[in-house]
Amino acid sequence: MTRPSDTYRWIVVASAAAMLAIVMGQLVNGLSVFFIPLEQEFGWSRGSIALINTVGLIGVALGGIVMGRVADRAGIRLVCLVAAMAVGLGVGGAAFADQLWQFYLLFFLAGALGAGALFGPVIAAVGGWFPAGAGLAIGIASAGQAIGQGGVPFVAAYLIEALGWRGALLALGGVSLTALVPLALAMREPPPVRPMAGRATAARQTPTGLTPHRTLFTLSLAVMLCCTCMAVPLIHLVPLIQGYCIPAPEAGGVLFAMLIAAIAGRVAFGKLADVIGPVGAYLAASLWQTVGVFAFTLIRDLPMFYLFAPIYGFGYAGVMTGVLVTARALVPADRRAMHMGIILAFGWLGHALGGYQGGLFFDLTGGYTVSFANAAAVGVLNLMVVGSLLLRVRRQAALAAA
Repeated sequence: MTRPSDTYRWIVVASAAAMLAIVMGQLVNGLSVFFIPLEQEFGWSRGSIALINTVGLIGVALGGIVMGRVADRAGIRLVCLVAAMAVGLGVGGAAFADQLWQFYLLFFLAGALGAGALFGPVIAAVGGWFPAGAGLAIGIASAGQAIGQGGVPFVAAYLIEALGWRGALLALGGVSLTALVPLALAMREPPPVRPMAGRATAARQTPTGLTPHRTLFTLSLAVMLCCTCMAVPLIHLVPLIQGYCIPAPEAGGVLFAMLIAAIAGRVAFGKLADVIGPVGAYLAASLWQTVGVFAFTLIRDLPMFYLFAPIYGFGYAGVMTGVLVTARALVPADRRAMHMGIILAFGWLGHALGGYQGGLFFDLTGGYTVSFANAAAVGVLNLMVVGSLLLRVRRQAALAAA
């Protein structure tokens, strides 16, 4: 088999970033600008609407485990094509829904067969093209998600004003189908790695001294906690700002500014992971996120939101890059595909939990203070888990050097 040119790996990175922008922008927090239109038309509670996003993320979690194994057998291109169809038809189909259960079903399927099928296999493919310097490559690819998480709500807010919420969903579904299919066809499997002596033994070693199962448990717990924290501003920042009588396009603009800064953050923390190690970069980003998340509830005017959101966004964005490069570094190579799917599944479950509790406590208290305080508290728990993991990695490294 002819080895593709090394330049093609950057085409894979660019295609991965674009697909993650379109898919994850809709499934992670694209619903945020639809809260108030759905609330006004149907009279549903904020918690019930947030549950649409939660159910979609549960689909992402379950789909990531199942479709990761499918990708190992069927190939990355076929999986990406399935994801393109699922997201385009699921989001577009939601334009015709008028019952909550219909939204729940459509977003679950779009999550399971779309985002869940795409995220883990695409990141694994990018990492496979870069035996060295994978942190930077993964940071660039995952930056696409940040672009989408800011760009999709921003564009959707204007689409809602121009076309109504049904027209906006239909437009998003059509754009997804049109853009994702050619991007999926551009994906290609990484070149095979020639087996080396001792490779089988090295594949089962971890730099923590923990067993693979305990490493998996620790990373899954950390990812669930950090994603529970980050979900609250991603899902509820726009309605929080709208609560101060600020129109949806301006509120969406704050989220867009935050996630534009997140593009640079993802790349920067990917490079930082190559320099100081993945766990250290993950801890630094988690600390940034935890310290900043509650501050959103202390701001009341639009200029201050625009000032603070990019500062928060740059640091919070490094969390996902840290998760991905840490998992790649600590999971044994011969179990990486399966374990990566499980770890990411807990991350999406954390997103689902954080987004839902944000809406639930808004309904209970009439404001977002408790919701964002919960996010900060969970962030502190995550710092404890990641901090203990970093200490263990450094201790193991010292023992190996002795």
